[in-house]
Amino acid sequence: MRQLINTILLVVSLAAVACAQEVPVVQKKTSQSEPASSAAQLPQKLPPDQNKFAVVITGISGEEAYTKKFAEWTNKLRDLLTSKLGFAEEKTFVLTEKPEGEERRATAEGVRQLFVELKNTLKADNQLFVFFIGHGSFVDKVAKFNLVGPDLSVNEYAALFNALPAKTMVIVNMASASGEFVKPLSGEGRIVITATRSGMEQNATRFPEFFIGALGNTEADADKNGRVSVFEAFEYASKMTEASFKQKGVLATEHSLLEDNGDGKGLEKSADKPDTGDGALAKLVYFDSLPQQQAGGDPALAKLYSERLRLEGEIGRLKSRKAQMSEDEFDNELEKLLVELATLNQTIKASKK
Repeated sequence: MRQLINTILLVVSLAAVACAQEVPVVQKKTSQSEPASSAAQLPQKLPPDQNKFAVVITGISGEEAYTKKFAEWTNKLRDLLTSKLGFAEEKTFVLTEKPEGEERRATAEGVRQLFVELKNTLKADNQLFVFFIGHGSFVDKVAKFNLVGPDLSVNEYAALFNALPAKTMVIVNMASASGEFVKPLSGEGRIVITATRSGMEQNATRFPEFFIGALGNTEADADKNGRVSVFEAFEYASKMTEASFKQKGVLATEHSLLEDNGDGKGLEKSADKPDTGDGALAKLVYFDSLPQQQAGGDPALAKLYSERLRLEGEIGRLKSRKAQMSEDEFDNELEKLLVELATLNQTIKASKK
C-alpha cells in the first residue's frame, strides 16, 4: 500500500509540475530599501474569480491616529483583493466606522445582515475570506470585536459562521485580544488566524500592517512558486511583527496564531515552535486566482483547475487529521484522493491539446 501511494504521489507531482510550467510567473526583485508593504509584484489584473468572496470588517477606532491607520489598512487590503488577487468587486464587502461609497456601517446589525446575505448566496464550493481590522476586548472571559455601537461576542460570530454553507473559510482577526477567537471559530475546512495568542494581549496590534503587506509580496513567497499562500502570509507577518519589537528593543505584546486542523489550539510561528499539526490546509489555500490565469479565459478549463485546487485542499485536510486516524484508514483515503487527482491532471493536460 505504501509503495503504491508513493508511486501515485510521484505521478501526481510530475503532472502538476508539467501543468505549472505552462504558466510563466514573472517575479521582480525588490530593493532592500523598498518597504515590504509596497512590494506587491503580481501579474496584471486577473479576471474576477466568481468562486471567491471577501469581507473586511473594520471596527471602531477610538482615536484619530487609529482612524487614519485603520482606513489605510482597509483601503490597501481592498485594493489588493480586487485589483491584484482576482476578487470581484461585487463580492467584496467592506464594513467601516464611517462608510463611503459602497461601504456599509460596521454595526452588529450590519454584520448580521451581511451574513444573512452570504448564507443565501454562498455555495458549498465557494471560498470565503473574512478580515477583521480594529480593536478587540476580553472582559469577564468574553471576547468581542469592537464595532460601532454594541459589539458581537466570539460565540455570536461562531453562530454566524456556522450557518454558512461554504466549506472553505479563511478568517483573519487582526485585532487586539483576538486569540480568544481561535477555538470557537475553528472547524474542518477553516483557517483561523489571529494577531494575538490570548485575550490578555490587549495592546493595539502591529500584525495587520505586515499581514496585508504580505499579500502579493514576493518576499513572503517562501517557496518561490510565484504565489503567496495563507500560511506564507501568516509566517511572513509573524516574523516581521516579531522583528519590529526587537528593533525597538521592547518586549513583544502580541504573538499571532494559525489554526487549520480543527482542534482549536493554534500554531505560533513554526520556525521555533513544535509541530501542532496545523498549517497543512493553509499551505494549499492561496489569495490569488491562479486557475483563472492558467485557463486563459476558458471557463471549462478554469473549472478543472478549480477542481484540482479543491482536491489538493482535501488532501491537505486529510493530512491534518492523520494523527486521529488509523494508518490503514489514512492510506485508503489518501490513495483514493491521489488517484482522483492524477486522473484530473491527465484531463487537464488533454484539454490543452
